[in-house]
Amino acid sequence: MIAFLDTIEILIVGILIFHVPINGSLTLLLVLCSLFLITTLGIGLLISTMANTQQEATLTTMFTLLPSIFLSGFLFPLAAMPGFLQAASYLIPLRYFLIITRGIVLKGSNIQVLAPEIFILCIFALLVMVATAFRFRKQLD
Repeated sequence: MIAFLDTIEILIVGILIFHVPINGSLTLLLVLCSLFLITTLGIGLLISTMANTQQEATLTTMFTLLPSIFLSGFLFPLAAMPGFLQAASYLIPLRYFLIITRGIVLKGSNIQVLAPEIFILCIFALLVMVATAFRFRKQLD
């Protein structure tokens, strides 16, 4: 819930202070932000089920978060990366969320245009949550 409120806060700041227009559907953007937040929450829960200590969880999160940022296309264009890094970026949910966000905010894309990325993000969310549930159930035994 906190991350979703942060998302709304960032959108408000972007609109009011930086005058960034949202060219697409705000509702679609918020729904897909929720999907991405579920995916990242699942990754966090999965990490917490694997870690034995808080320090181990923190380090694992950093080793997961940093490559995600670098390989998603957020800092560097994907086209400028070597081929093996471009291939690795397909395993990062943030890559698809950035395509969705840029599509809605900058281009005004609709759900039909973004359907492949939305589908892949749904698959990520499902796989991560199933893995987390399986891992959590196993840990309770």
